[in-house]
Amino acid sequence: MSGGANLPGAAHLVLAGEVVHLDPQSAAFQAMLDGWELQQRARFLNHEATIAPRLRLVRRFAEFTNEYPWQWQPAEAEAFLDHLRSRKPDFAFSTARGYQNALRMFCDYITDARYGWPVKCLDSFGQVPAQIFHEWNAIVHTSDYEGRPGRRPLTYDEVQALFDAADGRAEEIRARRKKGALAAMRDSTALKVVYAYGLRRQEACRLDLSDLRRNPKVLDYGRCGALFVRYGKASKGSPPKRRTVLTVPEFDWVVDVLSHYLDEVRPAFLPGKHPALWITERRGRLSLRRLDEAFEAARAAAGISEDLDLHSLRHSYVTHLLEFDYPERFVQDQVGHEYASTTAIYSGVSDDYRNRLVRKSLEARHAVLWESSSD
Repeated sequence: MSGGANLPGAAHLVLAGEVVHLDPQSAAFQAMLDGWELQQRARFLNHEATIAPRLRLVRRFAEFTNEYPWQWQPAEAEAFLDHLRSRKPDFAFSTARGYQNALRMFCDYITDARYGWPVKCLDSFGQVPAQIFHEWNAIVHTSDYEGRPGRRPLTYDEVQALFDAADGRAEEIRARRKKGALAAMRDSTALKVVYAYGLRRQEACRLDLSDLRRNPKVLDYGRCGALFVRYGKASKGSPPKRRTVLTVPEFDWVVDVLSHYLDEVRPAFLPGKHPALWITERRGRLSLRRLDEAFEAARAAAGISEDLDLHSLRHSYVTHLLEFDYPERFVQDQVGHEYASTTAIYSGVSDDYRNRLVRKSLEARHAVLWESSSD
C-alpha cells in the first residue's frame, strides 16, 4: 500500500483487517461507504444536503444491480439511468447528471490507489473496482440551462394575479370565520417578500426578525430598508453565503406589506421570544414545504401554468430588475450569484423591454445623424 494510505477514508482505516467477517463482501461495501463519507467530511461537505443523498444513491444503485462495487460495469450504469427514465418520463437532465456525477465520484474514490481499495478487493475477491461512467455513456453538458422549458419568469400580470389570489384566499377564510386566516396572511406576505427580494426558499424560511435592516440612505423605509440573508446557497465545503439585499424603489410596496405583517399578523401567533420572521400556528418556523404549498395554492387559484414554481419568483425578480435598467453587477450582488453568467441564465426580459432598447438606440442614432447633417 502506498505512502498516502492514511488519507481519510483509506481502506485499512475503515475496515478492520484482523476481524473475520461473516459476510466479507457486505462488510467491505459498508466500509467503502463509511470511508467515502469520511473523505467527504474531511472536505467539510454538508452531511444532510450533500453526503447523505450521495450515500443513498450508491446504495440504491447497488440494490438495482444486485452486485458489489468491484463487480460494477458501465452496462449496469446505463441500465440504471434507463430504468429511471422509463419510470419517470420527465426525468430532468440536471437530475440525471447529478446522479452520474455522484456515482462517478464514488468510483473515483474506490479506484484511487491511495485509498487502498483496488489492492484490498483484488486480494479478497479477485476483482478490482473500475470507473463506470465515461465520455461515451455520460450526459454531455452542452447547455448553460437545462431546467424545464416551461419554467420562466412570471410576467407582471401573472405576479399581480398570484398575489391577488394569495390575498383572496386569506380574505375568504376570514370571511367564513374558519381557522387558517392568519396563516394565509402570513403565506401571502412571505410570497411577496420572496419576489421583492429575489430570495431562495431556504433564504426566505430562515429569516429572523433581526435580519430586517435599516438603510441609512433611505430612512423612509424604516426597518425594511434591507434584508440580511444569512443562509445563502453555499459552495461545496463552505458555510452558507451571506449578503444584504437592499429594498429597491420599484419594490418598495413591500415595506407596507411587511410592516402590516409585523404589527398586526405576526403578534397574533403569540410568538413569544421566537426569533423567526415567519411563525407557524404551533409557534415554530415556517417550513420549506409549507412555503412551496403556499405558492402552489396561489398559483392554482390564479390559473397560472403549473410549470411555474416558487423559484420562478426569483427568476422574475432578476428579470424585472434588469428591465428597470439596474446594472447587471447590482442585480448579481442582490441575488448572491458568484458569476454574472448565472444571473444571465435567470433573466428573460420581455419583448416590450427589448423593443424599448431598440427604440432608444434608434432615437440616439438618429439624433447623432441629425446633428451631423445640421453641421
